Amino acid sequence: MAETDGAQDRKPTSDEAHSAFTPPPGIEPEPVDADQPTSEFAVPEGLPPVPAEPEGSAFAPPATYSAQNSPPAHLPGHGLPVSRMTESPWQDRMRTMLRMPVDVRPVPEAVHKHSETGPAVGRVLDLTLRIGELLLAGGEGAEDVEAAMFAVARSYGLDRCEPTVTFTLLSITHQPSLIDDPVSASRTVRRRGTDYTRLAAVYQLVDDISAHEIELSLEDAYRRLAEIRRNRHPYPSWILTAAAGLLAGAASTLVGGGVFVFFAAAIGAMLGDRLAWLCAGRGLPEFYQFVVAAMPPAAIGVALKLAETDVRASAVITGGLFALLPGRALVAAVQDGLTGFYITASARLLEVMYLFIGIIMGVLVVLYLGLQLGASPKPEEVLQITQRPLIQIAASMVLVFTFAILLQQERSTVWIVTLNGGVAWVTFGALHYAGGIPPVPSTAIAAGLVGLFGQLFSRYRFASALPYTTAAIGPLLPGSATYYGLLLIAENRLNEGLGSLVNAAAIALAIAIGVNLGSETSRLFMRIPGAASAAKRRAAKRTRGF
Repeated sequence: MAETDGAQDRKPTSDEAHSAFTPPPGIEPEPVDADQPTSEFAVPEGLPPVPAEPEGSAFAPPATYSAQNSPPAHLPGHGLPVSRMTESPWQDRMRTMLRMPVDVRPVPEAVHKHSETGPAVGRVLDLTLRIGELLLAGGEGAEDVEAAMFAVARSYGLDRCEPTVTFTLLSITHQPSLIDDPVSASRTVRRRGTDYTRLAAVYQLVDDISAHEIELSLEDAYRRLAEIRRNRHPYPSWILTAAAGLLAGAASTLVGGGVFVFFAAAIGAMLGDRLAWLCAGRGLPEFYQFVVAAMPPAAIGVALKLAETDVRASAVITGGLFALLPGRALVAAVQDGLTGFYITASARLLEVMYLFIGIIMGVLVVLYLGLQLGASPKPEEVLQITQRPLIQIAASMVLVFTFAILLQQERSTVWIVTLNGGVAWVTFGALHYAGGIPPVPSTAIAAGLVGLFGQLFSRYRFASALPYTTAAIGPLLPGSATYYGLLLIAENRLNEGLGSLVNAAAIALAIAIGVNLGSETSRLFMRIPGAASAAKRRAAKRTRGF
């Protein structure tokens, strides 16, 4: 009877029995075969600690980064910590483990971020879903959202988890062991907003949760998440309106406009932005907001043509289009498709198509009315862009700077992405204007540099790559090709107009694919962790057509 009572006292609770492979108390574990995936976190007992090597363990936090104590490599204020290219942050570690079967994933270290009775499964899953919701609503790719959700759940002791991300639905399933019933939870993403400052704060929270040297309890994580949700946007609405005007003015200068065209495009974009805010406040869908926002720049361009001035009216309309083209959503859609999230990619591409059609409708209505009133636009004027390298480089950097403000980025990242966008435009100009290479491959190469540098910049900060890449693609957007196609359609030259729109779509896809390829290329320089049995599965497995 005493032995029976002792056995009952040693019986683990349901939360403690989280792994079906954990030996019962009192039984020595069997020797592990060399080919069997084991934990890479802890040093075996009886051995002295191994000194850190330059490349270290891929699962250990990088030696140059500490979320509590900033290393000397940090610059004053919002500086950039220096990190080695071979280090792998939590995003890549979680991406690799998500692509591995559950039974071969490395076993995590014993964590102490929950109570002694085990992790609170329901609260951990809820926190994971709330973090994933903010990331997905902020425009993050589906694979990176899954990696963040898996990092949070694993850090709080739920290592047998499977997160699933679609365009509007997040779900996660935790199976304590092979004999216990799984626990599932889901959350719907109903509202989306662009705020990269909030996105960076969520990434910092996930980084602190997954850091082994930081004891962040569930209560502290919930408190920080609530503060992130309550924080106001860093820029007020009037600054955003002014930034939209400056963006349109810089874009008009980029395609050959002068000082008068700059101010005309800026005024048109600011009027369109205010009308879009008015429609949003009345609850109109985003499609109609884009229709309304595209009309004022087109109306100003048509008015200049009716006045028979020598001003390039096409540059005014093109500048207004640059401020509206949904480049951010297109990049996210292509990224999801290339990484295997086809449902989310299809939904995002459909969203891009609706927004693009809204822009087309708004511009076409104004152009058609202008033609009826006697305006005589010159389609060939759109393609006659004067080459002014220094002015165009400055205009491209102003465009990227204002685009970053519209995305609500942190002030410390605005200057970096501005430099990245300037490099992209210099690359495109050297390839297309100086080298005579067609616009599509030139755009793809320039966008590839944007993705590469953006991914490397994000590794210095151990943050999301979106703040370093999204605004930088602004100068590469196909504003001229889009307006040229719309103008031809308005003049009833459908075949030529549709051909120009197809060219614009090809340039947009080149941007998205280039950004993704540059991001993936950066991972060639980093050590990606993986168990021995998964060494050949570092990339997502595909059927290759059969």
